[in-house]
Amino acid sequence: MGFALDIQKFAEKCGRNADTVVRKTVLDIGKSLVEKTPVGDAEYWAHPAPPGYVGGHARANWSHSVGTQVIKEFDAIDKTGDVSNARIAASVPQNAAGKVHFIQNSVPYIERLEDGHSRQAPNGMVELTRIEFQDFVQNASAGLQ
Repeated sequence: MGFALDIQKFAEKCGRNADTVVRKTVLDIGKSLVEKTPVGDAEYWAHPAPPGYVGGHARANWSHSVGTQVIKEFDAIDKTGDVSNARIAASVPQNAAGKVHFIQNSVPYIERLEDGHSRQAPNGMVELTRIEFQDFVQNASAGLQ
């Protein structure tokens, strides 16, 4: 009976640790994407900004979903990234392991930004975040017992 209970406790701990690592990794990926997304600054543009232009729409459109990619463009501005980071954090479940997570941006010009259209992000956001993936997993795993 004691050995079976020890195995059960070990399995539960492994499940909690897996959830912690996946959740933290997804949050770190989301934060990286949000922070790397440029906020339009008309001072750098060759042509004047449209009347009423305010940068931050692309940054405001990062979102997270589980199981199915959700294509939705938010009518929002988020220069700091706080709104997008909060949206992502609220959508990542505590039991995150074993699920497929999507972090997406639905603005029509996000691929142009990824391809270096902005001088603020000449190397994009997604590829740079992909390169950091292993670091995110290692950081999320650090200190687990």
